[in-house]
Amino acid sequence: MRVGITILPEYRWAEAKPRWRAAQEYGFDHAWTFDHIAWTALADHAWYAAVPTLALAAEVTDTIGLGVLVASPNFRHPVPFAREVLALDDVTGGRFVLGVGAGGMGGYDSAVLGPAAVPASPFRRYAEFVELLDALLTRDHVTWHGEYYSAVDARNLPGCVQRPRVPFVMAANGPKALRLAARYGRGWVTTGLASDTLDGWWASLAGLSARLDDELACREGFERHLQTDGAPVLSTGSVELYRDFLGRAAELGFTDVAAPWPRAEGPFAGDEDVLEAIAAEVLPDLRRTSTVD
Repeated sequence: MRVGITILPEYRWAEAKPRWRAAQEYGFDHAWTFDHIAWTALADHAWYAAVPTLALAAEVTDTIGLGVLVASPNFRHPVPFAREVLALDDVTGGRFVLGVGAGGMGGYDSAVLGPAAVPASPFRRYAEFVELLDALLTRDHVTWHGEYYSAVDARNLPGCVQRPRVPFVMAANGPKALRLAARYGRGWVTTGLASDTLDGWWASLAGLSARLDDELACREGFERHLQTDGAPVLSTGSVELYRDFLGRAAELGFTDVAAPWPRAEGPFAGDEDVLEAIAAEVLPDLRRTSTVD
């Protein structure tokens, strides 16, 4: 089991910097941030862009994986975004992982750009976004004329540090999106389905994981990422609860779990002292287990 932490891009860099450094020092395998113009739940709150945040995070870390959960076509075009992905791959020394998803309809990111930004088919736009981004990151001189995007002789020099390209971890719940993830992704990421109860949320994850099994058949090495932000309780609420989350996730076949960094109030409200206790009591056990394996 690999474990990660999600740090919202809501802090001025003087406050954010020690969090990103601590994520590595605590022993997390990867650290993530959200990719939004503004997150609907905190639309009236401070918010910074994901790409420069991760570029700065790369400068204060040197081993931990860095990524976004998740970039979406709600406000991104594959051609300029491919250049940003290339830059992050370079400045992280090949530690960048691209979480990508369809983007929710009705949230701030889609509303702020006006009605013209709402696609006729969110899935078709997502599929085209992923297909074109894959092409742009693996080939030079890409020309594309699709339903949602166009590119004319798009260049990709010098190409990705990671070959054949930066890995995608793809958000998916429905059958079509799961098939897309199985085709283009190194892994799958889910927050589960909304539920008022923790048992109901875990049941939704079991169902989604079974759907993925059907799409993957016998494919080996495919990563399964659980983003616990969607749980009805904070997974980092206590050391015992965090251990339980990891155990139940492992039983469902998840290879990676990413939990929210506790905030002072509002979404993901919790105690940073608990996170320190998790780092001291849980993460060393995971490292020992990994070494033995």
